[in-house]
Amino acid sequence: MVEILTGLIKEIWKTFSTAAPYILFGTFVAGFIHIFFDREKVVKHLGKPRFKSVFLAALFGIPLPLCSCGVLPTAMSLRKNGASKGATLSFLISTPETGVDSIFLSYALLDPLMTVFRPFAALITALTAGISENLFGKKEKPVAAPKEEKCVFCEEEGHGHAHSHSFFNKFIHSMEYAFVDLLGDIAAWLALGIIAGGVISYFVPADLIKNYLGYDLPAMFIMLLIGIPLYICASASTPIAAALIAKGMSPGVALVFLLAGPATNTAGIITVAKFMGKRTVAIYLLAISVCAVGMGLLLNYVYKTFNINIMTGLGKGSHSHMAHDASLIAGPLLIILMINAYRRKIACPA
Repeated sequence: MVEILTGLIKEIWKTFSTAAPYILFGTFVAGFIHIFFDREKVVKHLGKPRFKSVFLAALFGIPLPLCSCGVLPTAMSLRKNGASKGATLSFLISTPETGVDSIFLSYALLDPLMTVFRPFAALITALTAGISENLFGKKEKPVAAPKEEKCVFCEEEGHGHAHSHSFFNKFIHSMEYAFVDLLGDIAAWLALGIIAGGVISYFVPADLIKNYLGYDLPAMFIMLLIGIPLYICASASTPIAAALIAKGMSPGVALVFLLAGPATNTAGIITVAKFMGKRTVAIYLLAISVCAVGMGLLLNYVYKTFNINIMTGLGKGSHSHMAHDASLIAGPLLIILMINAYRRKIACPA
């Protein structure tokens, strides 16, 4: 029993320490992105039900590190402030399916092709949903963008628009957002994802994954059924996918889970139905399902056609001596930051 527990802890710590430097760097970059995310400017480009607004919404969403529940208030706020249904749906899908933090984590735990293909698949899925909504959803009139309001820094500090904010103040604000607000939102789920990845790596037989969740199309539908109602963020889903691939799951089947899991959950489906209608929910789920399976099949085809063995590149981004040395510091540091962020989130819930 002690031997099993020790082995499991070692496996979990191996995954965590490998991912830690990339999680920290991705979270740091996310803080900078937060500075430049101006909701009013975004809305100005998302108001008309056209391809351009859908495309821009997908692009805006890809680097933003918001999970499938965290993105809901932002997306609904964009909708209320004038964004079209198509643009809102595009943003609602591309944002949780990937983010700057999960991209770095993908590089750490997966391989370079998966790291690039994952945000590409998220973009295609978001575009498909947004364009489908514009074509087949209920017609709507463009809504005028809201009038300019006080910036978040002015509101927090009690100053007028004339107040000049130093880069230092903005930097402090962005880091507080990144390592307290953002990390607090994903800390528990990230920990569960890494633990689940460790459990799969240690206990699940490779033959079981190969036999039932290999390259077959039915395996992709199984991952859809698991992923659609499940609440899991893009970062938390990554170590689980990496562990399943290491046990024999095809990259395409894993991609279905990486797309469907973060993009949808029961709460999100109910919210979309309430604010945007049942037809939009149908388009939302159908676009995610079709694109997830289609992108999964395409990814498997790419690996097979170019004779790429994902096992040789799995976690290759973390195999350098520099990455190993960084993990010795990043692992304990990330634990401290996650505990602090989660503690503050519990103490001061939004």
